[in-house]
Amino acid sequence: MDILFVHNNFPAQFKHLAVALSLYPGVRVAAIGAVGSSKLERVKVERYAVPPTEVGDTHPYARRFDLECRRAEQILYAATSLTRQGFAPNTIVAHCGWGETLPLREAFPNARIITYCEFYYRAQGLDVNFDAEFPNMGLDARVGLQLKNAATLISLVESDDGLAPTVWQKSTYPTELQSKISVFHEGVDTGIVTPNATATLKLPNGRTLSRNDEVVTFVARNLEPMRGYHVFMRTLPQLMALRPNAQIVIIGDDKVSYGAAAPSGKSWKSIYLDEVAEKIDRNRVHFLGPVPHNTYISALQVSSAHIYLTYPFVLSWSLIEALSAGCVTVCSDTGPLHEVIDSEIGLLVPFFDTEGLAHRVAHVLGHQRSYDHLRRAARALALGKFSLERCVPDLVDFVTK
Repeated sequence: MDILFVHNNFPAQFKHLAVALSLYPGVRVAAIGAVGSSKLERVKVERYAVPPTEVGDTHPYARRFDLECRRAEQILYAATSLTRQGFAPNTIVAHCGWGETLPLREAFPNARIITYCEFYYRAQGLDVNFDAEFPNMGLDARVGLQLKNAATLISLVESDDGLAPTVWQKSTYPTELQSKISVFHEGVDTGIVTPNATATLKLPNGRTLSRNDEVVTFVARNLEPMRGYHVFMRTLPQLMALRPNAQIVIIGDDKVSYGAAAPSGKSWKSIYLDEVAEKIDRNRVHFLGPVPHNTYISALQVSSAHIYLTYPFVLSWSLIEALSAGCVTVCSDTGPLHEVIDSEIGLLVPFFDTEGLAHRVAHVLGHQRSYDHLRRAARALALGKFSLERCVPDLVDFVTK
């Protein structure tokens, strides 16, 4: 059996599934990814690059689709190369977000195609216009946003099955297509991300933190409003006044993963740090930037309270890993969280309620033993629902059925 994965940043969500499948007798696994994508043992990766492109003459509504079509062309070349090497996929698992799925049905007409359905753009009810601090999208922009779904819709219609990591993410898709989408989370490595009461975290200033300290953690791939960075920073003056010994550990880059870029020449990190800089003790706020995975795990393990905030958008792996590390999680009361966090697992606070968030976290810091039951429940949920041992076999069965 030949199985093909397609993802510009392979292996991404498919890492553990691809590894598991590559170990099955009689199964060959290959992947198509952009130049720079990672290698996996026993998985052949055919890489492609999209030539520099100028789309200024293309209608603004169609510019994304133009780029997706150019990417699709490169996928077609890569697929043809694999075919010439004798690789004929029985099953294809592909992310639909960048146009990579567009040529797959014609290139492999007899293959079973599974589309990875991460998120469907909508002008109302999800992340867009959720935050009143930022200008509402006008009619023209809303039309353009809806047209970003073009490749996704073509992919899902042409595929045999869809695959979404959470029920909430599946629910963002059109109702008439949801019956085609199955829900299987890819899982996290609960054997590596574990509770550790003796863990330590060395800070850039030389200080070492442990579970004996009051440590508030905040993690995002990039520090930006979509993941509530602005709300978190505005919480710090009151929180740090309530807890004068609290150490604030922030992990994440100062680029943009989602949403709009910061005003020219600035970063969201600096904008919101500058906003509160005169109201906080900078010596207790530690920006670690992007860190190695083991440093990130150590931060979760020493955490007294882990804050996770998000617009109604894709649920982060970091939240699941925080549960796996046995963190007390204080999260935004937004749709993606309702599937995972309830009063037995963690704490929910309205997204924009900085005062409520400050008081809730301060209470956790001042009564840590009272929240030990949440730590145990979080770890149990991670093991029971999100471990690789729980998730990967189900995914393998789904892909090979």
